[in-house]
Amino acid sequence: MVRIRVLVVDDHRIFAESLAAALAAEPDVDVSAAGSGPAALRCLERAVAEGRRFDVLLVDADLGAVAGAVPAQRESGTGPPPPGSDGIALVAGVRVTHPGVRTVVLAERDDPRRAAHALQAGASGWVAKDCSLSRLLAVIRGVMREETHLPPALLTGVLRELTAARKHRTDSERLVESLTPREHEVLRCMVAGLGRKDVAARLFLSPHTVRTHMQNVLGKLGVHSTLAAVALARRAGVRPADLAGDVVERSGQLA
Repeated sequence: MVRIRVLVVDDHRIFAESLAAALAAEPDVDVSAAGSGPAALRCLERAVAEGRRFDVLLVDADLGAVAGAVPAQRESGTGPPPPGSDGIALVAGVRVTHPGVRTVVLAERDDPRRAAHALQAGASGWVAKDCSLSRLLAVIRGVMREETHLPPALLTGVLRELTAARKHRTDSERLVESLTPREHEVLRCMVAGLGRKDVAARLFLSPHTVRTHMQNVLGKLGVHSTLAAVALARRAGVRPADLAGDVVERSGQLA
């Protein structure tokens, strides 16, 4: 019998231990529990080192702050996920660091917007915490077959959110494409968190010239602040400048 290795990640100890005990009674499930994002990441790394990787993570949507995880992408035009959604950040981090692990988000309530963010972050399912054990087991076994699981009542709302996110991304990509190569490089520096003086030093430009480029970027993107420009750039898939590895030309060939 092929056994499924499951890691329950929830900072409510009683819930995590109770769920782990219930799953452990199944003949095809091996289960462990972690009480935080950092603890879960350590469990994953230790399992890899010992040659016994986890197959599925069950992650609390409202998990406490996650150290070391990659923030979830904010692709939806409706803004970032609401506060407390660090479990979704853990999902995004696991997708990058342990791509073979399936993740299922456990939620106190159904929320189409947050479920859409979870899917964008890499989750394979969204399940209510109060669902039956048989339902949860069906989801665990389903994601092992590369299935995606959502409650039927959420499907329409999630599809609407994902469609809106795609439209927002397309619109953002179109605006970014209107930038000159130099303006695009300045935008990448902005996404990397550099201020005007640092951008000037990096691109071998005067602060005044950088200020002009930044004003042009904001104008072409139709926003009024650096923060809004960075959010739009991220939706469009703009990568931050690689502060360690990028080579910047002095030649002035960029317009």
